This record gives sequence, C-alpha cells and structure tokens, in this order.
Amino acid sequence: MSKNKSIVVTGGSRGIGRAIAIEFANQNYDVLITYLTNEIAAQEVLEAINSVGVKGVALKADTCDKTSPSKIVESALDAFGKIDVLVNNAGISPPKEFLVDQTVEDWDATMDANLSSAFRMVKAVIPHMRKQASGNIINISSNVTRRLAPNFGPYAVSKAGLEALTQVLSKEEASHGIRVNAIAPGFIETDMLRNAFNELGEAKAREYEDSIPMKRLGRTEEIANMVAVLASNTSSFVTGQIIYVNGGGPGG
Repeated sequence: MSKNKSIVVTGGSRGIGRAIAIEFANQNYDVLITYLTNEIAAQEVLEAINSVGVKGVALKADTCDKTSPSKIVESALDAFGKIDVLVNNAGISPPKEFLVDQTVEDWDATMDANLSSAFRMVKAVIPHMRKQASGNIINISSNVTRRLAPNFGPYAVSKAGLEALTQVLSKEEASHGIRVNAIAPGFIETDMLRNAFNELGEAKAREYEDSIPMKRLGRTEEIANMVAVLASNTSSFVTGQIIYVNGGGPGG
C-alpha cells in the first residue's frame, strides 16, 4: 500500500477534473482519473501526475455504464491500496431548450450522467471508506441550482438532485468518519462552458459574464483549490455543505 493518500476523479482528462487531478498530485496524492473518449488528453494529465513523483492511473470508463463504478474502485484499490477522496466530476450539459422541448432521451441521459452515476460511484466506494473509517466525497454541482434558470432544466434538476444526495449522504455517513460536500461552480473557463455560450450566442454569453460581480470567468484551478480545502483537515468539521465558487454570483 502506498504511503500517500489517494484520490479518484471522474471526468479527469480536461477542465475542472484535470485541474483537480493535478492539484492533488502536487499535494502528494496518488491519483486515478477516468476519461470517456479523449485518450490523448488523459495521457497528458497522467504525465503531469507522474512528473511530480506520485502514482497515476488513467482509466477509460463510462460512468453511465452500471458496471463501471465497481471497476473504477477496484482499479484504484489495486493501484493504491486505499481511496481517501472521491470527486464525482463527470457530467454532461444537454441542449439549452425549455423543458417541454427537451427529448426524453436527453433528459434521461442528463439524469444518468450527472446524478445516477454519482450515486453508483458512492455505492461502490463507501463500503471501503467505512472499513477504513474515513473518507471524503466531493460532488461537483453547479451554480445553476441557485437560479434554476430557463433553458437549463434537465441540467439544473440533475445538479439539484446531486446536492440533495450530498446532504442526505453526509448525515448517513458521518458516524463512519466520511465527510460529503459539494462545490457549485459559477462560470468557469472550460470547454463545456464555451460550448454552452456558443449555443446561447455572443450577446447572451456576454450578459452572463457581465452578471458576475468580479467581472471575469473563474479558473479551473480555483475550483481545484476549494476541493483541496474540503478534502483537508482544515475542513475536518465541514460536511453536508454546498460551497458556491462563483465570483459573487448569481450565475447560472
């Protein structure tokens, strides 16, 4: 078993997940990331992890596949001997349309990718965390739950569900030494955000960016920093919380 702490980051090949993986590697964690399609990006993250002298694993896995969570957990345990932190970061954003204009297929896919997959990961990892009487689960939600804005229906509902899962789970697992929190990012400079802004159009995208009191988009490392705080002993009495990292909001 490695002497280092270890972390599993789903969707860790780009954006917020990539920043989290690299931040924890720099803090001397062994890191397993999952990725879905972009093997080149995943290998770049793996090289960054290994370059600082810790163990890294890049695992191709679809978190919507019901068999994947157990395989992800087993892979991390085989590589590191333990899992100290799980970050449920993988997710999707459906087309920006009114709820009644969404297809049932898009609705189901969003709920599965953003909510059900996190539940399945939790189901897979908690028995191990209970056995070691410690652990941190950090779910990546979204500032959209603060406003529940039009055109973000399935995404907003899935993330609101993720926050409810966070708060219920935190109460159920506290006696086992497991803390569960969520981070709700505002507008963070990622490919997913840029794609969403492109769908909305330049004028609407500028309106959203101007709504941020700090008058800028957030950086992925600013989310990674907050994940690191929640996983550390600095936050040892913090559980069941939704932490907004949004430049003052409202965002969404």
